[in-house]
Amino acid sequence: MENRTMVKNFILVGFTSGRKLQIFIFVVLLVIYISIIIGNLVIVIISNTDRGLHVPMYYFIWNFSLLEIGFTSSVIPKVLFNLASGEETISVIGCFVQCFLYFTFGTTEFLLLAAMSFDRYVAICYPLSYSTIMSNGLCSLLVLGSWGLSFALLIGPSIIIFQLPFCNQNINHFFCDSVPLVKLSCTETPVLDLVSFSIAVFSLLSTLIITVVSYANIISTILHISSASGRQKAFSTCASHLILVSIAYGSFIFMYVKPIHMGGLDISKGVAILNTVVFPLLSPFIFSLRNRQVQEALQKYFSMCSSH
Repeated sequence: MENRTMVKNFILVGFTSGRKLQIFIFVVLLVIYISIIIGNLVIVIISNTDRGLHVPMYYFIWNFSLLEIGFTSSVIPKVLFNLASGEETISVIGCFVQCFLYFTFGTTEFLLLAAMSFDRYVAICYPLSYSTIMSNGLCSLLVLGSWGLSFALLIGPSIIIFQLPFCNQNINHFFCDSVPLVKLSCTETPVLDLVSFSIAVFSLLSTLIITVVSYANIISTILHISSASGRQKAFSTCASHLILVSIAYGSFIFMYVKPIHMGGLDISKGVAILNTVVFPLLSPFIFSLRNRQVQEALQKYFSMCSSH
C-alpha cells in the first residue's frame, strides 16, 4: 500500500477540467485578488500615515487588513498559478505550509474580530472611559495575543497532519484544506479529528459569543439614542458589520464545526469561496472605506500625492 514517503506531490482537483472555464475563472480571480490587495493596502497605508486615524479602532482595522492580505495570499496565488499553467499539483511541503498558514490566518481573523467588537462596545457603551480602557498596551496585547494563541492552537495538529501516511494524492479541493487532506490518510485519525473539532469549536464559538454579546449591547445602547438620524446611521453601520461577520462565521462554522468524517466536500468548496474571496474583498469597504474619516484621509493623501 502507498505510504506518505511515496507521495511527493498532491493533486488539487477542486476546479473543472474545462480549459476555457479555467481561463475565465483565472481572470475573475486575478481581478478580485488584485482588488483585495489594493483595498487592504490602502487601509494599512492611510491608517498609519494620517494622524487622525491613530486611534484604537483603526489600529485594529489596519492589523485586520494586513491579516486579510496574508489570509488570501495563502491560497489564491497558488490557485492562480495552477489555473494559468493548467497544472493541478502542489508539493507536499507546499501543501502543509499552505494549510498551516490558512488556518493560522483564519483563526487570528476571528480572534481579532472579537477584539474589534469589544473595542466598538467600549467606544459606544462607555465613551467617557474609552481612552482609559482601550490603552495602547491593551490594544497591542489583543493583537499579539490573537497571533500567539492561533499559533499555539494550530502548531500541534499541523505537525500531526504532516506526519500522517497518505494513500492517495487527489485532494478534493482547490487548496490544501485539512478536511480533504486528512481523508487521504492511510490510518484512522480519531484523536486528530477530535482535537481539530475542539479547536474549531473553541476558536469560532467563543469569539462568536464575544462578538454577539458586544453587538447586542451596542444595539441596546443605540436604541436609547434620542436622535432618529443618529439611530439610523448607527444601525446602518452595525448592520453592514454584522452581515460581513455573518459571512465569515457562517462559512467557517459550516465547514469545520462538524465531525471530520461527514461528507459535503463539494458544498464546502463553494462555501470556501466566501471566506477566501468574498469576505476579504468586502471587508475594506465595510469596515473602513465607507467611513467619513477614512474618505477624508484618502482625499488628503491623494491631494498631497498630486501636489508632488
